[in-house]
Amino acid sequence: MAEFDVDLFVIGAGSGGTRAARIAAGHGARVMIAEEDRIGGTCVIRGCVPKKLFVYASRFAEDFEDAAGFGWTLPQAPVFDWPTLRDAVANEVTRLSGLYRKGLEGAKVQIREERAVIEGPHQVRLTKSGEVIRARHILVATGGWPSFDPPIPGGELGISSNEVFNLPALPKRLLVVGGGYIALEFASLFARLGVAVTVLHRGDNILRGFDEDIRTRLRDALAHAGITLRLGCTIDRIEELADGTRRAHCAHGAPIDADVVLVATGRRPNTRGLGLEQAGVVMGPLGEIKVDAASASSVPSIHAVGDVTNRVNLTPVAIREGHAFADSTFGSRNWTVDHATIASAVFTTPEIGTVGLTEAQAVAAGHEVKVFESGFRPMKATISGRQERIYMKLVVDAKSDKVLGVHILGHDAGEIVQAVGIAVTMGATKADFDRTVALHPSAAEELVTMRTPRAG
Repeated sequence: MAEFDVDLFVIGAGSGGTRAARIAAGHGARVMIAEEDRIGGTCVIRGCVPKKLFVYASRFAEDFEDAAGFGWTLPQAPVFDWPTLRDAVANEVTRLSGLYRKGLEGAKVQIREERAVIEGPHQVRLTKSGEVIRARHILVATGGWPSFDPPIPGGELGISSNEVFNLPALPKRLLVVGGGYIALEFASLFARLGVAVTVLHRGDNILRGFDEDIRTRLRDALAHAGITLRLGCTIDRIEELADGTRRAHCAHGAPIDADVVLVATGRRPNTRGLGLEQAGVVMGPLGEIKVDAASASSVPSIHAVGDVTNRVNLTPVAIREGHAFADSTFGSRNWTVDHATIASAVFTTPEIGTVGLTEAQAVAAGHEVKVFESGFRPMKATISGRQERIYMKLVVDAKSDKVLGVHILGHDAGEIVQAVGIAVTMGATKADFDRTVALHPSAAEELVTMRTPRAG
């Protein structure tokens, strides 16, 4: 009898787990993967993919309005139908989930659609069938899960980002609890779908961890879009009124009535009940699996990638970590993921694109910085009449001239930053930006035409 049933057992068929499984199988490993929900994970099923489709839908509202300035006349006022959008997105999610399954099957990965728990350094049990698998290596890729933290009395009357895509009807009033990117993305898109949105956040400003100039400008843009911001405020409790209305009682100020309360106060590593502690795996205070640069836990045969490690909680990072693990463990290439410079976006409207250090982070790291910035009205808005601004900021090391960070607020910010991220990752200097010929007319040309640093 062989010592192990498989070379690799993966728990979680999201982006990181499926990538690791397919690459490992491509190197000749015998691989099995278990998923208790739908194949595809958070990003595909209930995260960035359906969210971005919802964002696209929300932006048509302003496109219809802007068209008039360019000579277009619509025969009648546009009408939005929530079930059409909801069901179209659900169909696309189902299609993508099927592609993930097909990719695993094509790589000859064995799929088990049930919960798996760890019973030892080399042993996994499937809870539904009772099947016990002996694995040479175990990879945990179970991602994160919405966390109602701190707990709210009556919190069960709210929903998380998991359920928001499947609402039976478009609410007239939405209360969003939280000030992070998930909360603000949903607040922004629902406001543009015609919902009266209130954001309640215990902090004095939104988007903690982002550049301060970006945070302030986005806050003002959301308010200008009609979103009510209640900052520096917490919820004491949520109650349900006789007509089904959710009433949120706040620590101070008037209560807030809403048809739906979306609690988006954060996510935690999805490790509860996996048997990790019993197997000897060292965990962090949030339940994250502590790993080294090679994604190895304190137990040599157990690894972890993606949000479950609480390193950089982004889908492309999980994919690269899974790929690096599989190449290093089963292939001939030993490599790790550099988490230092990773581009990211926030798909509010206006959206944010950012890569590298914020101004505050650069100063805290000991850099003497020069800041170059530009704020302007986009070309499209000069005809549409929309009161819209784009803001761009470069954080530069004054001694080496190296560009430490790029931060953009405005249309297509995410698309622009993806390309700029290449330059920042390569260590480009401000002089490199300056000698790049501008592409005109474009918003992105501002990045290579800033000449005078900000005073002070």
